[in-house]
Amino acid sequence: MTACASGTGPFAKHTGPYAPTALKRGEEAVDGLTVGHRLTAAGEHELALKAYLRAASEQGITVDVLSAIGSTNLQLGRLGQAERILRKATEMDGSFVPAWNNLGVVLMETGQTAEAARVFQIAFGLDRGQSAQIRDNLRLALAKSENPDYDQTHNDAFALVRRGTGDYLLLSQI
Repeated sequence: MTACASGTGPFAKHTGPYAPTALKRGEEAVDGLTVGHRLTAAGEHELALKAYLRAASEQGITVDVLSAIGSTNLQLGRLGQAERILRKATEMDGSFVPAWNNLGVVLMETGQTAEAARVFQIAFGLDRGQSAQIRDNLRLALAKSENPDYDQTHNDAFALVRRGTGDYLLLSQI
């Protein structure tokens, strides 16, 4: 029990009445957006959402923050919230590709394939066709919108795969 002994451990020099901070003087905390991205990558979506909300309170409501919050709600299965927030992100900045792509994923998940195809087309155009993930999402949405009975036996066999920071790929699990 040496860690509990007086004068030892990480807080041995701490004598104030308040809890010690992990930061030294002059150091700045890592911003909530970065923390949220790291937590999302680790699969800790509830904690990531809290970090993104902290980023919103510190940085203000930016398109990056809205897109991150919407994407996290998507991962948590809160599709209605995700759709509403991602739509706000695309209204705030109509050229922010991750928000458009993730909005398309939400629309696909909610069965709105025709609108999802339109949204993926916008994302694909803004990205200038450079993202294979967006191209694959667009291809799947077009196939489903052209043929609504497309592979009816596997209609709900999709998986979201995170690619980079804030981009998701909708994959068929066939």
